Amino acid sequence: MARLDRDAAGYIVGFIIFVAAIPALMCLLAGRPDAGSLRRVLCVLCAAVGLGLSVWSIVYMKRVGQGNPLDAFNHELAPRTSYLMTDGPYALCRNPMLLGVLIYYLGWQIYLLSWRALAVFAVFALIIWVQVRREEQRLERDFGREYREYRRRVPALLPRLRH
Repeated sequence: MARLDRDAAGYIVGFIIFVAAIPALMCLLAGRPDAGSLRRVLCVLCAAVGLGLSVWSIVYMKRVGQGNPLDAFNHELAPRTSYLMTDGPYALCRNPMLLGVLIYYLGWQIYLLSWRALAVFAVFALIIWVQVRREEQRLERDFGREYREYRRRVPALLPRLRH
């Protein structure tokens, strides 16, 4: 039961921070946009693709990796994965959850079309990139050669269009 509570807490914290708080901050700083229907449609499409990729990654991590994504700056907020995941969304890039979140925020940026919202996006991306680098060090310690081979084959963030 304690693990279930910890899992639920991790998902709730992730939802509050990544899905709600950061876009809310972007909106607050941007003010009310004068967005046409095309920008609204693009925002919704980016949100659907981005959140879909992130959810797929989380579900895959839970089922295959038997863990959770919340390991922030070497502080385990939820149980870490037990297995290195290299298939599913993790065959596209090493950080599909992050890619999904960035696509989601890109949708908000398209909708808001604001330098202030772009600044929030940029600061978030920088902080997360630092986290990714630290996480890669941990993954190399945890999985050694298997992770180094995976890292060599699969890009960190932007999927290759061709192999």
